[in-house]
Amino acid sequence: MDMTASAHAAALWAGLHLLLLLVLSVLVVRQRRLHHVALGDGGVPALNHAIRAFGNATEYVPAGLIGIAVLAFAGAPPMVVHVVGLTLFAGRVAHAVGLSRSGDASLPRSLGVVLTWLAYLAGAVALLFYAIP
Repeated sequence: MDMTASAHAAALWAGLHLLLLLVLSVLVVRQRRLHHVALGDGGVPALNHAIRAFGNATEYVPAGLIGIAVLAFAGAPPMVVHVVGLTLFAGRVAHAVGLSRSGDASLPRSLGVVLTWLAYLAGAVALLFYAIP
């Protein structure tokens, strides 16, 4: 198996997830400046939503990226890496959109959770499969 193609696939998803984290971070800073809040959320719902969208992504993205990188290193085909990467990315974007709009339950938040968990499950199963020599 050509690990170069799998590594390129992993690099794509790592890069896109880093950009997502950067965008979510910028949205927090924008809300902080708009509402003149240096620390915490200042009781501003929009700032709290932005903080939680960023925080939630930072809770799930690192483990997902580690799984993607190990899949590539273990020689999983690029398509497997892409499926896990795309599912995780779509989940994190959907969740961030839903959480940024409201702290209440919403379709984007629910879809984001489901897609994130599916990415974790698919990644875990694939890692266990490729762990067996």
